[in-house]
Amino acid sequence: MPVTAKKPLAERLLEGDRNAVARLITWAESGDRRYTKSLQTFYPKVGRAARLGITGPPGAGKSTLVNELVRVLRARERSVGVLAVDPSSPFTGGALLGDRIRMESHTSDPGVFVRSMASRQSHGGLARAAIDACDVMDAFGMDDVLIETVGVGQAEYDVIQAADTVVVVLCPGAGDGVQAMKSGLLEVADVLVVNKEDLPGAHRLAADLEEAVHIRLAGKDAWQTPVVMCSAGRGKGVEKVLDAIDAHRAFLGEAGLAELRKQKRCGQVRLAVGELLDEALWGEGGYSQRVESELAAGRTPYEIANEVRDAVLSGESGANGAERG
Repeated sequence: MPVTAKKPLAERLLEGDRNAVARLITWAESGDRRYTKSLQTFYPKVGRAARLGITGPPGAGKSTLVNELVRVLRARERSVGVLAVDPSSPFTGGALLGDRIRMESHTSDPGVFVRSMASRQSHGGLARAAIDACDVMDAFGMDDVLIETVGVGQAEYDVIQAADTVVVVLCPGAGDGVQAMKSGLLEVADVLVVNKEDLPGAHRLAADLEEAVHIRLAGKDAWQTPVVMCSAGRGKGVEKVLDAIDAHRAFLGEAGLAELRKQKRCGQVRLAVGELLDEALWGEGGYSQRVESELAAGRTPYEIANEVRDAVLSGESGANGAERG
């Protein structure tokens, strides 16, 4: 009997092969060029899933909320992909272990796919790998893709670029209200969630956030970010969170969502171009040696930077431009 060639991963993905989902995400995470080639095949199927980003300070209860959101979405007969992004330790597992334990009840559910991602394993940039992972789960046919980040740093803001709706989770008693306002979380939040509503100070935090949102959006014809209270650990108020998310999607409408996604795809292109240029400029045959020699000659960093820019725009290679005229 002749040996039948195995189908390409992209084709297997579109046919519903869960192993293809995992493999393609691994390729994306490791910067394997086979991913970008495969993307050409399944990219026409990308764009059907609703993408939800969940961020906020560590300890706010994001993982518990994600678990409960999955439970409610599955009760609504929607398939769900979950990307848990943890920029801590890829060796000990860190928060990823906690995510796995919390999601254990869903691991045998064929309508749920859970993937963890650590930034130190992401060779081409955490944001790029996260967006690619979402594209894979989207093309696979998931109705909803949930992206959970572990913190509120710049890496997390970049990851959130993959989401249509951003949920910022806060909890009372940890100074989260002040942190949210200082770190600019209100600027990225489409929905604000005060988790652990049974704790002292929860209603005060919600009132403070509502006032802050009102001041920020006063007189603007824009989405009025709602503040929703819940207790994810008790499964209380999760439907209200989803109702707020659905309301944001309805506010955007088809045209608004398309425009939002277009802008975020443009951001993805800029991110990819930056990575490619960085590799080309400072890799083998690039400008590193030239910059070192110019610095040794006493020239300022900005003089050299301007010269490198001009050389790049004129098509001059690092090696060929090693000597100035």
